[in-house]
Amino acid sequence: MGNTPHLLHVVRTMGLRADATRNRTALIEAARAVFAEHGLDAPLDEVARRAGTGNATLYRRFPTRSDLIAAVFAERMAEHVEAVEAGLADDDPWSGFASYVKAAAAMQARDRGIADLVTMDVSAAPEIEALRSRAFDGLVRLVDRAHDAGVLRADFTTQDVVVLLMANAGLVERALGISAEASARLIHVLLDGFRAAAATDGPPPPSARRTELAMRRNGQRRLGAAAEERRRASKDPAPTTSPTKDSLS
Repeated sequence: MGNTPHLLHVVRTMGLRADATRNRTALIEAARAVFAEHGLDAPLDEVARRAGTGNATLYRRFPTRSDLIAAVFAERMAEHVEAVEAGLADDDPWSGFASYVKAAAAMQARDRGIADLVTMDVSAAPEIEALRSRAFDGLVRLVDRAHDAGVLRADFTTQDVVVLLMANAGLVERALGISAEASARLIHVLLDGFRAAAATDGPPPPSARRTELAMRRNGQRRLGAAAEERRRASKDPAPTTSPTKDSLS
């Protein structure tokens, strides 16, 4: 009997931690749906609403937007890496390169969050950035291999792939209801233009430095709103010091 208060405290704490785990899972699932529908700059208030939690719970679990993005998109970026590796495994240099471009564009068409993610600097989310770097390294190898085989236009650079994904992201955002079909058509036409046999003289692609700057600005625009988001969260009632459900969630 002397241990009853202690046991009750342990049971209560375990229940609260289970609630916290459920809240985290609900927030990630809600964010995945909201980002897929509206992109990475979607209102986080909507994420909390769909998860059935308060804003305060959201910001305790994920203090910044980049924290939430990292939790949501690590698996999706792993799929991006797999698409590059599948292209490299193809013995045909053109087929391998084209299969990666098609796969990356199809991922964008399915999910506006990934459409945004692959066109921006994500150094604020190290887990995502590490995967993106792996994908980019594989892309460099795909491009080099296609160049060596003489099937990819000689003036093509990795910056052209970034431009393509930026264009496709814009199309996905605007072609509501027909995004998959419109994206597939855009990529088909662009790939035809990337073939060495179709090449004509034209303007050069943006430099690597300017492309990286554009991606950094994209990241800042979508991930740099943490201060405003925390200000909104501060409007929720402050958590108490006692071990309540909300304080552990």
